[in-house]
Amino acid sequence: MPSLTASIAQVGGNTLLSRLLGFARDLVIARLFGADGATDAFFVAFKIPNFLRRLFTEGAFSAALVPVLEEYRQRRSFADLKGLVDSLAGTLGLALLLITALGVLAAPPLLLAFAPGFAGDLGQRELTTEMLRLTFPYLLFIGLTALAGGLLNTFERFGVPSFTPVLLNLILIGCAVWLAPQMPEPIVALAWGVLIAGIMQLAFQLPFLARLRLLPRPRVRPRDPGVRRIAGLMGPALLGVSVTQINLLLDTLLASFLVAGSISWLYYSDRLVEFPLGLLGVALGVVILPRLSRRYAAETPQAFSHTLDWALRWVLMLGVPAGTGLVVLAGPLIATLFHSSEFGASDVAMTSYSLMAYAVGLVAFMAIKVLVPGYYARQDMAAPVRIALIALAANLLMSLALMAPLGHAGLALATSLAAGLNAVLLLLGLMRAGIYRPEAGWAGLCAKVGSATILMGGLLHLGAGPTADWLALGGLERVARLFVWILLGGFVYLATLWLLGIRPRHLLHEAESDR
Repeated sequence: MPSLTASIAQVGGNTLLSRLLGFARDLVIARLFGADGATDAFFVAFKIPNFLRRLFTEGAFSAALVPVLEEYRQRRSFADLKGLVDSLAGTLGLALLLITALGVLAAPPLLLAFAPGFAGDLGQRELTTEMLRLTFPYLLFIGLTALAGGLLNTFERFGVPSFTPVLLNLILIGCAVWLAPQMPEPIVALAWGVLIAGIMQLAFQLPFLARLRLLPRPRVRPRDPGVRRIAGLMGPALLGVSVTQINLLLDTLLASFLVAGSISWLYYSDRLVEFPLGLLGVALGVVILPRLSRRYAAETPQAFSHTLDWALRWVLMLGVPAGTGLVVLAGPLIATLFHSSEFGASDVAMTSYSLMAYAVGLVAFMAIKVLVPGYYARQDMAAPVRIALIALAANLLMSLALMAPLGHAGLALATSLAAGLNAVLLLLGLMRAGIYRPEAGWAGLCAKVGSATILMGGLLHLGAGPTADWLALGGLERVARLFVWILLGGFVYLATLWLLGIRPRHLLHEAESDR
């Protein structure tokens, strides 16, 4: 069984590749299509099925699936496990097929529900509806892909599911570059790319399931005890595990009432925040959930708490400097990655504002990815739901209060503040229940991380200069300069931690009794 550190390195490496290709994808889209009503239409058409995918499959479904699969794996026969897989594949497949058909047929009213600000623009509404009917079937294929990934993760085959998103980015880049020029409405090529990518992502994982002898023979058995148990766990988990995605969708809904381009500005800034979030936060959540489930089943509470403590230290040590770096370098980052004749100086400024607002909540976003598995590994679905409802209500109130004075950046800031509230309440809940007991050394670690981050942030603030200076540079010069400052900032941060006594061994998870 691979160590937690090695598993996170594997997932993080694949996620890094996916995020780099995701940046390349967004760069291509920004440079070829800019930030206007057409790109807003595509992002809405993609966000609706992608939101449902995260909500029903990667979010609540995975949180309910892995603990039950782990229990079957530990306490029942392989035949029982295979029977559950077959029943899940058939039942989930039928449910997703019905939802997909309903989504395609009900695309116009569904669009107005998610982006009511489009109601007054007939052309934009029709374009979005056309693309939504192409992108919605993505939910069917990616939902089954999530089932396959959950099975592979249960057996700690983390590499394949974490590599799968690479295919989406490659296909979208290909469609933007080669298919778009051949179409009457070029942006529609991206919608076709989403559909093709969903099919390819599912097909990619099937051979690896076959190696585990878990390639499903779908059976529609909604009354199967395992299926019913997962469905029962999944229901209340929908909101608890996916509150961040609901908050981001709320940003899109409210942004549809703001000036054209607001949805695109939020999208590009969110993508940049997703880079460190996916690289560490998502990787931690994916890797520790099977381990926490196993330790809970084995009744080893001390090891359970130790794993959470170890993951939260990772969040602190890498999340704080990453969030600070995004705030300080927001303008240079956007200028370097997206500035073009179609994505002008005004777009750079507007996107940098929302990037800074999202970056404020980066540590909270990461912490949620670690804390939620602490509940779901124990099949506790009620507590995160209560916390999620509080955070969701707070986000709505803050969004309405901040969008008037701050525009789209106010929506991003409200999302970050709500994530902070969510993370704090999750942490307090685990501590009050005695599930998580912070180990010694947190005060000293916070002081050291804070000192190193201040030095790094100060250096970047003084050295990077105003965004206008970056816009005056050539493309390659901007890339080289940004690379140097990121490298220098990272060196200053790590060197300061070293001088303060932090060593690589302090990041290792030594107490792996189940290795």
